Amino acid sequence: MAQKLAYEKSKKIREQKNIGLVIFFALVVIIGLFYVKWSPYYTKAFLAASKHSIGASIVSGKTNLAPAPSWAAALAYMISYFTAVWKAVVLGLLLGSLVQVAIPKNWIKKAMGGKSFGSTAVAGVTSLPGMMCSCCAAPVTVGLKKSSASTNAALAFFLGNPTLNPATIIFMGFVLGWNFAIFRIIMGLILVFGISTFAARFAKDSETDTESMISKSESSEDNESLFIRWVKALFQLVIDTIPAYLIVVALLGAIRAWLFPAISPAWGHSIIAIIGLSVAGTLFVIPTAAEIPIIQTLMIFGLGAGPAAALLLTLPAVSLTSLLLVRRAFPTRVLVFVGSAVAIIGILSGFIGMLVL
Repeated sequence: MAQKLAYEKSKKIREQKNIGLVIFFALVVIIGLFYVKWSPYYTKAFLAASKHSIGASIVSGKTNLAPAPSWAAALAYMISYFTAVWKAVVLGLLLGSLVQVAIPKNWIKKAMGGKSFGSTAVAGVTSLPGMMCSCCAAPVTVGLKKSSASTNAALAFFLGNPTLNPATIIFMGFVLGWNFAIFRIIMGLILVFGISTFAARFAKDSETDTESMISKSESSEDNESLFIRWVKALFQLVIDTIPAYLIVVALLGAIRAWLFPAISPAWGHSIIAIIGLSVAGTLFVIPTAAEIPIIQTLMIFGLGAGPAAALLLTLPAVSLTSLLLVRRAFPTRVLVFVGSAVAIIGILSGFIGMLVL
């Protein structure tokens, strides 16, 4: 009887601790997103509505030609890129580490641990308030995967953040037109939930004795303080993220003239442009909503609706950088499938865009 009472008391204390940590995590999410995303984007929406622009292209400025490959081009792009995203990167690392220690693994397992479409849908909906670019969403995706989220759910969160970003879609409506915004929503839903669902077939998420594994993991974690566990999780994310982040962003910035050659009406409406820009958009790394001024600038110089539609999906969804950042959370075959599928959907979007946009 005494043992039972002690167990019940211990269980109640654990539940109270879990609820307190979840409330703390929710406060960090709300305050962080309000400061980094929601408040700035609210102001930016009025700018988009009044000026029908949200700035110059991060690839080429106000011209149709990016700087030639060089160390200067690499450094210039790194500075422009990280000036735009550093706050979101910090928030992403913070949330990616906190989700591993503040949210009970069995909670994440119940909500996002299944291979069913239900888990995929929950993760996709959860991604909407984040409104992060794929690189900034990567640390949180890794954190979710380490905390027992399934491959399909983690990918839905990863792809949903940049592709279904409500703020970006609103900016797009004011700048490029609401036909582009509606097109992004429809094709974005296909991309996020289609790729996430099929990618699970390439993974081997174990369903055996999961509850027992989670229980043992949480029991072993009780031997360490919450702060120590958080520091370890944060340090691992920083080590896995920052070095690759800096190197690949610099590389892509240096060669952006090769990925985005000068546009002219002669080939800006061609099938070659659709295919080439779909591949370039899948590889290249941009801040949140940067696809809008890139497309707007290129269309001024002759980019057609088809190639624009290809960039509309591929530029935000993933990048070589973001795929490398989540490499420890997913098998290589899954990431190869995701990258290839984004490029293919970009090509399909380009052909459809030629007809409807």
